[in-house]
Amino acid sequence: MKKELFIVLFTILSFQNSFSQITKKPLNIGETVTLNSQILSEERVLNIYLPEGYQENDSISYPVIYLLDGSINEDFIHVTGLVQFFNLQLQMPKTIVVGIANIDRKHDFTFPTTIPDLKKDFPTTGGSEAFIAFIEKEVQPFINSNYKVSEKKYLLGQSLGGLLATEILFKKPELFTHYIITSPSLWWDDQSLLQKANTYLSKIQKPVYVFVAVGEEHKIMIRDAKNLASELKKYPKTIQSNFQYFAKENHATILHNSLYHAFLLEFPYKEPK
Repeated sequence: MKKELFIVLFTILSFQNSFSQITKKPLNIGETVTLNSQILSEERVLNIYLPEGYQENDSISYPVIYLLDGSINEDFIHVTGLVQFFNLQLQMPKTIVVGIANIDRKHDFTFPTTIPDLKKDFPTTGGSEAFIAFIEKEVQPFINSNYKVSEKKYLLGQSLGGLLATEILFKKPELFTHYIITSPSLWWDDQSLLQKANTYLSKIQKPVYVFVAVGEEHKIMIRDAKNLASELKKYPKTIQSNFQYFAKENHATILHNSLYHAFLLEFPYKEPK
């Protein structure tokens, strides 16, 4: 009995000793930066994914994906995983992802409205103009100055983020080369932005790519997304676009699948030679 107990104790101590020799270090996929925004008069957080092998002093320039709803507890982690997968298994080049973390998305992603019910449901509404200026004059210059970036810039937005992405496409199309717009909340302010699509889209001069997706959602959201896609098709010289309807996805599940298909259109799988 004593011999068996000695063997058990010896085994436990051996395991403990082996575990004590294990070293740990942080698992890093990038960095978090806090900007003191003069435009917004507040501190804002950027979560930045840097692809494997990224070096500040190398000769490679990296495309950048700007992700709305880019907090750690929102879409940043799963989107960076999707980007890494497309780089690993498909044809996507190594890409930086900049997740813009939220403070009040209902404020930042919406333009002002006079509709009483919306003002009641969204009491902080109306901050999109300042937020767009923040992206243009503070976020992008910071990224351009501190990271090795190319001219290829994506904007990803869903729901109210899709509304903001559409507003940027209409009013500041030169800020990005690629727009991936999922389930945009174009119902905002009784479709007032969508109603001006022709006015804005007809003025775009620098070519852009736009991907629009919607799932089995509210019939108004489906209708508005289809109408946006139709408007985009009117300007083939300056706007290359694709539209996809996901019948098996709802508003909560569509984002990841829509991004997968958007990336797949640009970076199709090719059998290795």
